[in-house]
Amino acid sequence: RTLLFMPLAHVFARFIEVLVVPAGAVLGHTPDTKNLVADLGTFRPTFILSVPRVFEKVYNSAEQKAAAGGKRGIFQRAAKTAIVYSRALDTPKGPSLWLRLQHKVADVLVLHKLRAVLGGQAAWAISGGAPLGERLGHFYRGMGLTVLEGYGLTETTAPTNVNVPERVKIGTVGPPLPGTSIRIAEDGEILVKGVQVFRAYHDNEAATAEALQDGWFRTGDLGSMDEDGYLRITGRKKEIIVTAGGKNVAPAVLEDRLRGHPLVSQVVVVGDARPYIGALVTLDAEALPGWLATHDLPDMDVPTAATHPRVLAALDRAVERANRAVSRAESIRRYRILTTDFTVENDYLTPSLKVRRERVLKDFSAEIEAIYAEAAPTDAGAGTGAGSGAR
Repeated sequence: RTLLFMPLAHVFARFIEVLVVPAGAVLGHTPDTKNLVADLGTFRPTFILSVPRVFEKVYNSAEQKAAAGGKRGIFQRAAKTAIVYSRALDTPKGPSLWLRLQHKVADVLVLHKLRAVLGGQAAWAISGGAPLGERLGHFYRGMGLTVLEGYGLTETTAPTNVNVPERVKIGTVGPPLPGTSIRIAEDGEILVKGVQVFRAYHDNEAATAEALQDGWFRTGDLGSMDEDGYLRITGRKKEIIVTAGGKNVAPAVLEDRLRGHPLVSQVVVVGDARPYIGALVTLDAEALPGWLATHDLPDMDVPTAATHPRVLAALDRAVERANRAVSRAESIRRYRILTTDFTVENDYLTPSLKVRRERVLKDFSAEIEAIYAEAAPTDAGAGTGAGSGAR
């Protein structure tokens, strides 16, 4: 039993729809992600298909709910135990007796409740569309739901790679599927060859010639392969930012870390041909009331929160933490809060919840200009402003 939220025009949805027939599986449909968590609890799938943003929101919502009940510390300790336990599974000796006892306590107090939120029947999930991140990957495995990250595109008829249950490597999208060859070009681009690769774009010979070279499909994604042939995605080639100082910056690292904060819904890192890196940030309207309550703040709407000193201070700290993962030249120096979130309905997100980056850069160009209207602050992460964002 599994539940599908993507439209059937999406290649992954088509792939799953065809696959469940010979597998004899039960497939449920839900129109979007608005009520996905509630639908998962009702449908009780034995296997979960989702994207990183959904797993992030489940984690953030659970943390906020625990905080509202005065149990944030218990949740955070349980989450840390789950992550440490999962990492220990990858060591030769495995988890120690003490760690197994800690994990059992964490499961009784917190982790089993999260499994119940997702239906309580699934031990495995597949995530694709964007990197899940090692922190969430280890958390969910430690919670009892192993997320198998996979990779694929429309041009490859959905998956080319997926982690295998017998040997999961968290942080990778696994080895190539049988009949698929993966190669990394000199510039880091992922190249794919196999029977599932498309033959041509419809009535577009120029695009076909650019994408297919010597039998290899140029995916436009960047990655690396380890000694076991497991693929790790590092970014999107056309999304690489080149600052005015010539520094190449992959935005995914910063964006993924910032989205881990419960206040943050979406992030778009900017800075192409600019003196430093900036970011556009949207607030999570669903998580905002709970966050305000746990921080003893009155209820307020998103535009008001976008200018509130304590909200800004919390986001400053989130930016500072995200910046620790990169060099100073790659760190976010200024950011702008938008009062309009990116959704599928307003066409800033694709049906698989990917940001339509080019449209965001175009529609919020004034907010981007505001980021660079003044000199960069001395300390990375300092300084902010609220963009109008009403579109």
